[in-house]
Amino acid sequence: MTEEAAPKEPIDAAPRDLDFAQAQLAYSIIESLLEHTRVVSDLIALMAQTLDEDTTKTLTQTPVWTAYLDSRRSLEHTHGDVEKFADVLKQLGED
Repeated sequence: MTEEAAPKEPIDAAPRDLDFAQAQLAYSIIESLLEHTRVVSDLIALMAQTLDEDTTKTLTQTPVWTAYLDSRRSLEHTHGDVEKFADVLKQLGED
């Protein structure tokens, strides 16, 4: 027996209002995740300094390292979105 999949609405088809408390919570979560990512990146840099040149070269040629760098680049692009969100949060607080 097959079930028909319900049509999916686009994510922005039914916009929802975000109240100030929800926005503050979301911002707090995002801020914590960004801080954790920064700390982990610092730790990776510190650990990389302790490796010899051959090990570092081997490590940086792995798919895991490539994924890490791709993730870092993506996070750098996200920084602007977080700033926009912070602006929205400020506007909600003024209302």
